[in-house]
Amino acid sequence: MNSILSQLRRWPDVEAPGLVAVDAADRLILDESAGLRASADAGDIVVIGDAYGALTLGSAHSGGASLRTHQDAFTGEHALASNAKRLGYSECYTTHALDADLVRGARVVLLRLPRSLDALRDIAGLIAAHADPNVVVFAGGRLKHMTVSMNSVLGEFFSRLDVTHARQKSRVLVAREPHDGCEPHPAAAHVEGLEIRAFGGVFAGAKLDIGTRLLLAHLPPAPIGGTPDDPFIDLACGTGVIGAWMATRYANSYVYACDQSAAAVASARATMHANDVTHRVEVVQDNALSTRDTASASMITLNPPFHSGAAVTDVLAPELFADAARVLRPGGHLWSVWNSPMKYRSRLEQLVGPTQQIARNAKFTVTLSTRR
Repeated sequence: MNSILSQLRRWPDVEAPGLVAVDAADRLILDESAGLRASADAGDIVVIGDAYGALTLGSAHSGGASLRTHQDAFTGEHALASNAKRLGYSECYTTHALDADLVRGARVVLLRLPRSLDALRDIAGLIAAHADPNVVVFAGGRLKHMTVSMNSVLGEFFSRLDVTHARQKSRVLVAREPHDGCEPHPAAAHVEGLEIRAFGGVFAGAKLDIGTRLLLAHLPPAPIGGTPDDPFIDLACGTGVIGAWMATRYANSYVYACDQSAAAVASARATMHANDVTHRVEVVQDNALSTRDTASASMITLNPPFHSGAAVTDVLAPELFADAARVLRPGGHLWSVWNSPMKYRSRLEQLVGPTQQIARNAKFTVTLSTRR
């Protein structure tokens, strides 16, 4: 098993010192579930939240067949595919959305605990609604990211919950006897004339975070672009707030919104529907702007993330800055808002072009970069 796990990579996600493809929680989930996995039939095992393929490929290496997997991150899904191809396990699993088909009839579920309780509630409710009545869920994570509230959320949908001993600062919660299952449903809010919809785990949830609020307050009144061939681009769109704002504030404009998170894309689509702008907004799951042509956009907005999984890192934003620069036409504009301590201005100058500070408050900075 260790020989397989040691060969896994994070690519196409960022690879840097301190960012790993496999951790102790992955290994503990595999060890705790080994007995039930050994007796499982083809199609019995479901894997949810597998960062880069450790749980899926570890199960396949132990004989698991017809595995079903769901990963929220676009990069995680592609990392699993790359690792599986390299190791010869591409035919052992299928990928699914977070829906009934993913968990229907499942008897063993391996779950990396999400950081968000709302995301955990969405997943646990779905399993309880559609998995086999005898399903056993092995939900594990790093102790520093686990809380007793996770036990309570699982207790909403499972009558029995056992807790394993900790090992290498990791632990597994084992849930059995599902009840009161339900489908994931987005939270809803009305904020400053916008309807916001958010499935569990999406940044900021169903509210307007203070960084985005600052950016929206300073976007230009009549920017260039917004046509079907040159849509305004909302990069790393989250719930789609910025994209929906542009579609409603800029008359008859077209918007392209993208995010690598499946939950964010589902949320953004629900937000666009709630604001009645779906006919002018395209929402896609993508790794940055990989599907957009070079030098094809006049305006991009970005509130960059600074987490890769549970790890805090400053390497994500520059990757997005660089791809935005690739997609912008010469003279095109990148409007960004970022945590002021990150001090991204010099990177924006280097990767995009001349950058000016537009606004700043106690925590966030808004900048306008012009593609050189």
